[in-house]
Amino acid sequence: MKIWTNYLTPSSLSDALRALRESPAPVRVVAGGTDLLLELQQGKHAPVHTLVDVSAIPEMRGIEIRDGHLFIGAAEPVSRVAASPLVHEHAQALSEAASLIGGPQVRNVATLGGNVAHALPAADGAIALTALDAVAEIASPAGTRRAPLPSLYRGVTQNTLAADEVLLGFSLPLKGPGEASAFRRVMRPQGVAVAILNVAVWLRREGERIADVRIAIGPSGPVIRRMTEAEDALRGQMLTEENLRRAHEAVLEQARFRTSRHRATKEYRQRVVGVLLREALTAAWERGTVNSEQGLGSRD
Repeated sequence: MKIWTNYLTPSSLSDALRALRESPAPVRVVAGGTDLLLELQQGKHAPVHTLVDVSAIPEMRGIEIRDGHLFIGAAEPVSRVAASPLVHEHAQALSEAASLIGGPQVRNVATLGGNVAHALPAADGAIALTALDAVAEIASPAGTRRAPLPSLYRGVTQNTLAADEVLLGFSLPLKGPGEASAFRRVMRPQGVAVAILNVAVWLRREGERIADVRIAIGPSGPVIRRMTEAEDALRGQMLTEENLRRAHEAVLEQARFRTSRHRATKEYRQRVVGVLLREALTAAWERGTVNSEQGLGSRD
């Protein structure tokens, strides 16, 4: 059985949008294809009529400072995101997450946009982007819109992008004084697929207190979201054993951990999340100290 009929390779954004509008349904956007093509071949995804390959579109490539933010194109291979000095400087949690996605061959092909659009609640890159307050830039025939990353998710492997929309890339705030981030993950020893659990943290340190903090944990439910109750427990506080315990308890109240057949039990995730949260917060806290002492990094 054919799993697709047409495979189009537009070289411009306008051509890609036209292909999405004019091709017979069903139509899917593809760049790296490490998830979609495998699912098509394994029969886990219904056959499509047209695949629109957007990997060569200039507007979807590049890692650069743009309008006072860090822009990362959706079609950038994960390996380039992991190796980028700009990403390491301003979004270290994403740099760490990208370096752990799949194996080297997968990272050379898979794209950051695909990691987000596939909408897995344990997606490493997407969870890091959520903690970093990334905004998605999305193109359609009506123009370009911006959307907070959590708004892209409807359910497991279900995003909110319209059929005529293309994910262009992501805009992230540049790192300021006392700001830092970190990513921690636990996997099955033999696996390079979906994580058992991962934690991404961003914080701003002022003296000995956490002035602001963002925490994303996955899989903690059907969609990626921030652990706002844990953030509230830490905001304005010192990084003490008691406050780490309170943050862990807040995560357990908000997260919807469950047992998965091939990865881990609900109880294991409830225990290990405290360890990963402590490690990520401690790493970001220590990095925030260095950043406060050194001042701003490269912002242009």
